[in-house]
Amino acid sequence: MAKEERPEKRPARSRLFAEIFPRDYDFEDMLTQQADRTVAGAAALVAWLEADPRGDPAELVQIEADVDAMRTDLEEKLISSFSTPFDRQDIYSISRQMDYILNAAKETAIEMRAFGVAPDPPILDMARALHTGASSVAKAIRLLNSDNGHAEAAIRQGRDAYHAIENTYIAAMTDLFRTSDAMAALKTREIYHHLRDGGRALRTTLDILHNALIDIA
Repeated sequence: MAKEERPEKRPARSRLFAEIFPRDYDFEDMLTQQADRTVAGAAALVAWLEADPRGDPAELVQIEADVDAMRTDLEEKLISSFSTPFDRQDIYSISRQMDYILNAAKETAIEMRAFGVAPDPPILDMARALHTGASSVAKAIRLLNSDNGHAEAAIRQGRDAYHAIENTYIAAMTDLFRTSDAMAALKTREIYHHLRDGGRALRTTLDILHNALIDIA
């Protein structure tokens, strides 16, 4: 008669720690949900830029407000939680930096509409790269603690997107300095800066994710 298989027991120390310091909230799931909304916001920016005519970027503004609420909820739960799946400062910083990505996206759309700036190829390229980078962040977060090899590959893809934003920004600013319409150049420069800020928030998010990945490997 075949020997009955029993479920593997957790080490006594691990079980004791879990009983004393239970994981109150699923922070990985909370970060995943925020990352997915960040991707949706970046996609909304691209769709708004590609629309003709462009109206009120209401969808993007709403998504940014949703993410603000999600971030605030996560921060409150971090304060009251005894244990977290990885460093609580990393969890906080990842959430905060993803929020900065969406802040930059929202400011891009709102100021373009207010200043009357039309989307040129650099604006579209940077927005699309920001969306690609945000998608890589979401993928990496989803894979943390389950498939660290593919999580690291997603982080590399996100860094490629960040470098694309930086390279586009530098080339676009070089061309902008050659134009004779100073007022138009000033307005457009503000938009370029917002997209670059989004790229830098993306870079910081990826760096913190990579640090978390090293810690839990």
